[in-house]
Amino acid sequence: MGYPLAEEEPYQKQNIKMAKKRIVSGMRPTGKLHLGNYEGALKNWVRKQDQYDCFFFVADWHALTSDYADTARFRENSLAMVTDWLAAGLDPERATIFIQSLVPEHAELHVYFSAVTPLGWLERVPTYKEQRENITDKDLGNYAFLGYPVLQAADICMYKADYVPVGLDQVAHVELTREIVRRFNNFYGDIFPEPESLLTETPKLTGTDGRKMSKSYNNTIELADTPEMLQAKVRQMITDRTRVRRSDPGHPEACDVCQMHRLFVSKEVADQYDADCREARGGCVDRKKALADSLITYLAPVTERLNYYRAHPDEVHDIVITGSKRAREEAGRTMADVRRAMNLSWV
Repeated sequence: MGYPLAEEEPYQKQNIKMAKKRIVSGMRPTGKLHLGNYEGALKNWVRKQDQYDCFFFVADWHALTSDYADTARFRENSLAMVTDWLAAGLDPERATIFIQSLVPEHAELHVYFSAVTPLGWLERVPTYKEQRENITDKDLGNYAFLGYPVLQAADICMYKADYVPVGLDQVAHVELTREIVRRFNNFYGDIFPEPESLLTETPKLTGTDGRKMSKSYNNTIELADTPEMLQAKVRQMITDRTRVRRSDPGHPEACDVCQMHRLFVSKEVADQYDADCREARGGCVDRKKALADSLITYLAPVTERLNYYRAHPDEVHDIVITGSKRAREEAGRTMADVRRAMNLSWV
């Protein structure tokens, strides 16, 4: 299949979109998403759909930085991830959902940004040295890994984003994009706005083993988990390590189950459970059951939509193709401006 192109949208619809501030964000295609992904980023994306003109993409080229030797599941993982996005509440009528590699203009802008980005800027990226030192099971000694912040800058600037929703640990990446934009604009004129970080509060979610929830640790609660799977996983979770017997007073502030439960029920309900724990009126098994019940209720709308989209995979495919056409139209307008500014336009 070739790269998709579509007819331009009606002028009035374009104006309505541009009246809103624009945000851009993406995720690597890791397949099915877990509760940490939902609470950390995806739920925030859903909230932004009506407030902003949103572009959300599957960053499959970014996955090449570390997984270039095994690309067999990229397509499968991309569609599984988008299925979870839709289940979480992303609406293709209110947000542009697309695949990065179906918009080749990203690669072109990456080349232009690479030309104006000093090597020292990339070597100073906080996560570069950290990941080189800590990730030992993958080859990160390639240009793609060093240069991924430049591709990231191209992803953001392609749609002239006003904001990028990020956690505090990613602010440095947006700042580097701003530096690249300033240097590019200094050479070629004011083509791109300087995007700003849109800070997202990310609750800390521990996995079933007490560590940070991560697929790498095999300790996740997935959005696709059935009620039975949720109950089984919660039963494995670690509670108050100092509470040996049910009659012992508990310490909910030191209990992973208690802390997670607080995120998914009202303050009043959580406070009552905490009080029962401290006074030994309720046991750890009771709290685990309450957590499982709250998660099942909380994720019920997601589960309903997930079941629908899993039964209609062709609809998910059509959504990403249509979104990629829409994104490419916007990218085409941006690159026309860039080529003119750089004296690279031949038409």
